[in-house]
Parts: sequence; structure tokens; C-alpha cells
Amino acid sequence: MQQLKNAYLARVYEAVEQRNAGESEFLQAVQEVLHSIEPVIDQHPEFIQNAIIERLVEPERLIQFQIPWTDDQGNMQVNRGFRVQHNSALGPYKGGLRFHPSVNPSVVKFLGFEQTFKNALTGLPMGGGKGGADFDPKGKSEGEVKRFCQSYMTELTRHIGQFTDVPAGDIGVGRREVGYMFGQYKRMQNEFTGVFTGKHPDNSGSLGRKEATGYGLVYIVAELFRSLKNEDLKGKTVTVSGSGNVAIYAIDKATQLGAKVVTASDSAGYVYDENGIDLAVLQQIKEVERGRLTEYAKRVPTAQYHEGSGGVWSIPCDIALPCATQNEIDGDSARALVQNGVIAVAEGSNMSTTPEGVEAFLEGNILYIPGKAANAGGVAVSGLEMSQNSLRLGWSFEEVDEKLQTIMVNIFHTVYDASKACGVPGNFVVGANVAGLLKVSQAMLWQG
Repeated sequence: MQQLKNAYLARVYEAVEQRNAGESEFLQAVQEVLHSIEPVIDQHPEFIQNAIIERLVEPERLIQFQIPWTDDQGNMQVNRGFRVQHNSALGPYKGGLRFHPSVNPSVVKFLGFEQTFKNALTGLPMGGGKGGADFDPKGKSEGEVKRFCQSYMTELTRHIGQFTDVPAGDIGVGRREVGYMFGQYKRMQNEFTGVFTGKHPDNSGSLGRKEATGYGLVYIVAELFRSLKNEDLKGKTVTVSGSGNVAIYAIDKATQLGAKVVTASDSAGYVYDENGIDLAVLQQIKEVERGRLTEYAKRVPTAQYHEGSGGVWSIPCDIALPCATQNEIDGDSARALVQNGVIAVAEGSNMSTTPEGVEAFLEGNILYIPGKAANAGGVAVSGLEMSQNSLRLGWSFEEVDEKLQTIMVNIFHTVYDASKACGVPGNFVVGANVAGLLKVSQAMLWQG
């Protein structure tokens, strides 16, 4: 990424780099935001006078703690747990918990930083937070997962609450894990409140939450094509990475809207199915059996399995939807997509693309929507779940889905309008970061 031209922002980044040495994910996220807000920073001297940017790049609170738990053999294990409460200017901290071996302070700080901007774009009253642990649920028994979740919540309970910080799920944390953690919170606090989102719909959760991130991702892409190209998604070829909730429901909604999704991936490899991914088979393997994608190729004769998940971006497509993890599209993958004629790329995972990849998309005039805008559907429906919990009622799936679609359409236009105002129409990186910055910073100024 190029050096910052604005002297003030360059000084801010230098200080962040010194304070957070070696935290590559967090530094990458901060640098991207600072670059993209350069067009507006000189128009707002009040940001400099009130150290708004310095405050935005420093989490309000970083909590780290040990998580002792007992495995099925009776051995004591110890993991690290984290919660970053990044910014509360717009509302209670809101963001998911990730259980994965890669979780560390850099990862949760980058995610909390991104979440602050993402939540601002939804228009709902939510601040930004994130958390998790370096625990890997894969290969663990039901009892081990439960004991770990309960131990994690024994510490986290003292730091959260429905008016303070409302966690949800993320990678490695689904309804099962949320249920165990919510149950532990309820036992310790002796109260049944909306302290978690992503709960089962039969236990004060929201219908549509499981589908929300994937559906929202496709809704914003559909609005992009409708607004900028006067087209719909019928007949478009789509490549998707990942095979978790985000990927599965992005495949589902894209297929509903007439597109043909030809790929899915996991950490070991990817499948290419020229006839379109068979969603029922994929869901059976991933949601029911918790199996690997090699099984998909065994059950679907038209499918080809390839080792190495990165190869998914070598498949020609009109639309690419990365839904696996951060930095999954590097410069070479981005250039391959451009050369193969991709029209649009929208991120279902957070910071899916490296700086070199983003540069390749922008240079190739690809319609590229970063994760803080494209994957905001999940937290949007989490915000709707918070509303339902406060009202002590539940909305139908159709009601939630309609509200989700409206939010995603509004995000698209908010981001596009901001890009136009900055003189770079269609640069959704600039648009998303500037729109989010203005919303959060005005709240910070108002609160002193």
C-alpha cells in the first residue's frame, strides 16, 4: 500500500505502528482506513482538534484472560480468551466471538476496529466490539465444547450486558456455542436478558439470523447490479469460498435470484461443480455431518475436488464472494479474477482481500465492496434481535428478511453516495470508510 500523503494521518499511523508492533492484521486494517479517509480529513479540522482519529484507532478496552477447562480424559487445558470493546459512541459494543487457533490480540483488534465502521453503516444503535479464544472446536466432543464455553463465560460475564456489550457468534461459534455461553451467563447473573444474539429462535433468538450474513451479501450485490448496470443476477456465474453459514446462505440466496454458484471451499480444498452447487448436499455434509468437502465430490458426480482452497479464485466467474477468512484473496488471486473477467467482488468474510489484491481490483475497475459494507447483514439482524429481545416479541422470517434487505440496500446507497461526494464514484473502500467515519465521529464529538 502507498505511503500516506496527509501528514497528520501519517503521524497517527506511525504512532499506531509503534504501539502495536507486529500486529499485522490490525495495522493492515488501520492503514486501509487512514488511506481511504484522506480525501475528507482536511475538511474536518475538528477531527484533528479533538483527536478523533487517534481515539478511533485505539480500543476503549482490551480484555485478555485465561480459560482453564477439562478435556474428556480429565486433563486440564488452558486457552487464551479476549474481548475488545473498541468504540461505544453509537451504542453498546456489538460484535461476535471467534473460536479458532489463529485468534490473538491483533486479530480481535482488527475485527473490533472493522466492526465499529460496519455497525455504523447499518444505521442501528450499536458500537463496535469483537472477541474470542484460541480454542479450536474441531475434533472436540460435545462435552468438551460445553465445558470450554462455560469456562469462557465465567470470566466474560463480568464485562458484558445488554446495555454494555452484546456478543454474538463468528467463526467456530454457532447456535450451540452461543447457547452454552448464554446459559452460563444466565446462571451467574440470575437474569434472562438480551445479552447475546445469534441464539436459537426457540430461545429468544431471531428468525433469519443464521441466513443473514450470506443473504445480506447477495442483497447488496443485487442492488449494485440493479443501480449501476440495470441488470439482475439471473444467469451470472458466481464463485464462493468457504462452506460455513455465510457461504451456504450466500449460495442459497444467489441461486434463488437466478445465479449459478459453481464453487465452495474449506481449509483443505475446494469443489467446482459446473452445474451449480447442490445446496442440499452441501448442507447435509457441513451442517449435519460436520464433514469435509471431499464428501461432496463423492456424492455429486459432476463435482471436481481440488486440494488447496486458494485455487477457488482461478475459476472464471462474473461475481466472486469470498466467505472464508481474512486475506484469502492475495494479489495473484485478484489478478487471476480480473484476467478471467470478474465484474464484481463482495466480501462475505472480514478483510478478505490483501492490500495488493484490493489495488488489483481498483486498477482493473472491478466493482469491489469491502466486508464492512458487504457482510453487515449478520450484525444488522443481530441488531434486530436486540430490538425483539427488548420488546419481548419475535418477528416472522419474512419481516426480518424484508428489514435486512432494506438495510443492505440503504448501505449500498450510503456507501456509493459517499464515494461520489469524495470524487471517486464506485470506490466502495473510500465510500464505506468515509461514511462510517462521519457517523461515528459526529457521535464522539457530540458526546465530548
